[in-house]
Amino acid sequence: MKTEAHFIHDKIAIPSTGPRTSRPRLLKLLAENLVSTNATVVNGRAGTGKTALAADFARHAGRAVAWYKVDAADNDLRLFCEYLVTAVRLQRPMHAAEQLLDLSREVSTDSAELLADALVFQLGESRGEPLLIVVEDLHLVYDAEWVVPFFRRWLPLLPPDVHLLITCRSLPPTPLWRLRSKQMLRVVDESELAFTLEEAVALFKTYGLSEEHARVAWTQTNGKAGAISDFASTPGKAGRALADNLLLLRRASFSALSQTPDFQT
Repeated sequence: MKTEAHFIHDKIAIPSTGPRTSRPRLLKLLAENLVSTNATVVNGRAGTGKTALAADFARHAGRAVAWYKVDAADNDLRLFCEYLVTAVRLQRPMHAAEQLLDLSREVSTDSAELLADALVFQLGESRGEPLLIVVEDLHLVYDAEWVVPFFRRWLPLLPPDVHLLITCRSLPPTPLWRLRSKQMLRVVDESELAFTLEEAVALFKTYGLSEEHARVAWTQTNGKAGAISDFASTPGKAGRALADNLLLLRRASFSALSQTPDFQT
């Protein structure tokens, strides 16, 4: 399939680096969603670990993965379709891919459902292993008029062997978010993305740091993925230095108490 000169191939490549440590709790949740829902939305602000989780799951899902990182310029339906179709076609043959792209250039926003139908047909007709489609940072095109009609049509019709994973910094527009009530969509939010204490301990262990460090970091960062990772990896960070000092004070206090004479008779 021919692509235009503006095409950026890095946008359809799975991130080459994964998280320092996997989080089995979340990987299990995403794996369960593969068979229970059509799509999963991983929603959280910057630094909550959305991309790291999606990339780690892509390596553990046991299926082919089509990855597409959205940019703000992709609010044009034709451009969005070009990247999405190319990403999917790398993992699953699409015999009418060119016709699908031609359709994306012809349909209007009001007819985005037609494009969704055509994409569903191509996914259903093609043969291959089960497929995970990751669309990263979809929030960047929420304002495009075609987003709601396209996804509202596409998501319910996805073949059983295809699952869509969306990462975003805010929930999708209401008509899509409400698909949760029809058990077609599962939302993983910031509260679930936050590190548990056990996960923090496991992360800090990879840096050769103690459980005490992990406890201090977890308390100070509320388990936010980006903050707790910075805490662990950067000794010069103010929070990390504070943790070091707190632990030294605790040890000094404990040592002093242990040396206090016992005057009881």
